[in-house]
Amino acid sequence: MIAFLLKKLVIFYKFFKIDTPLLILLILLSSFGLLILYSSSGGSLSLVYRQMVHLGLATSVMLVIAQIPPIIMLRFAPILMLLGIFLLILVLFFGSSGGGAQRWLDLGFVRFQPSELMKIIVPMTIAAILSEKTLPPRAFPVIISFITIVTVVLLIARQPDLGTSLLIGASGVYVLFFSGFRVMLVKNIWLNLVILSSALTGSLYFAWNYLLIAYQKRRILTLFNPESDPLGSGYHIIQSKIAIGSGGFTGKGIVRGSQSQLDFVPEQSTDFIFSVLAEELGFLGFILLILIYALIIYRCMSLSLSCEDNFSRLLGASLTFVFFTYIFVNIGMVSGLLPVVGVPLPLVSYGGSSLITLMASFGIIMSIHKHKSPRYLQ
Repeated sequence: MIAFLLKKLVIFYKFFKIDTPLLILLILLSSFGLLILYSSSGGSLSLVYRQMVHLGLATSVMLVIAQIPPIIMLRFAPILMLLGIFLLILVLFFGSSGGGAQRWLDLGFVRFQPSELMKIIVPMTIAAILSEKTLPPRAFPVIISFITIVTVVLLIARQPDLGTSLLIGASGVYVLFFSGFRVMLVKNIWLNLVILSSALTGSLYFAWNYLLIAYQKRRILTLFNPESDPLGSGYHIIQSKIAIGSGGFTGKGIVRGSQSQLDFVPEQSTDFIFSVLAEELGFLGFILLILIYALIIYRCMSLSLSCEDNFSRLLGASLTFVFFTYIFVNIGMVSGLLPVVGVPLPLVSYGGSSLITLMASFGIIMSIHKHKSPRYLQ
């Protein structure tokens, strides 16, 4: 009887489009994240239980999306983009506020953040635009892609949500990068560099004077000298660096970190949870976390590059690099190397919205690997 049930279970598992190595790595990382979350909450299980519910919901979303063929994603990408832009416009006029930002839509029965959807919709749409012709793409689809990316980034930056807008902008640029496009405004290389440098300088000037608000500018300036305001804007970075440095090689042990357990480290279950890990598990814990992340990135890139069509390769590779960007920005942020922009540590920080978005991305990567592409896409 047991052998029969196991056989049926194996058949049922094979029916789903799931990549087993990637699934095992995600389970391993999530379990490690629950341990760190348990420690960051002072040994309380209530936060862990809530995160387990989030993980269950996010995993369900991943499994469902993994069953959707990439051709469906390709066909519906433009519609999803239009819907996403419409929702972002609604947020600006009718969105609910919290923490000084207007980022959510409250429908009564559910309250959600449309910008989270754009983390998947933007790379999917740009991949759909660029994959219609042979690569590297020509000028027109590249221009359309840039206009789409800038439109979404500006709408999210107005909420304001600098961290999310930069992540989404990066997700679109990654697709352009992997497509192999070249920026040659004029034939002379040096003159081309001068024009691009001038455009970049002008963009930074415009962003600093017209897009960034006071607290965002303060965060950027604090990056260079956090000690200038140790009890104000520099407090987060100073306490985080103290926690990371005090962990040493082996750490102080689970639920034994002085900085984290005495609440010196702010947002220790969300944005600054890496500080807790570094203090309590030390350099060894950091190496273990980076190793798991590296294996996940390697597996995702392998699955993406093995795809047969341009759309799948571009989408999978860009989503993998978005995952890497989450890791890089969060660790750089809590280490004092980057401004504080509110980016969670993937599958470790407490939260539901970003977790669902990340697991949906992994579901897409599983889908593009498991589903064979139609011949006209190859």
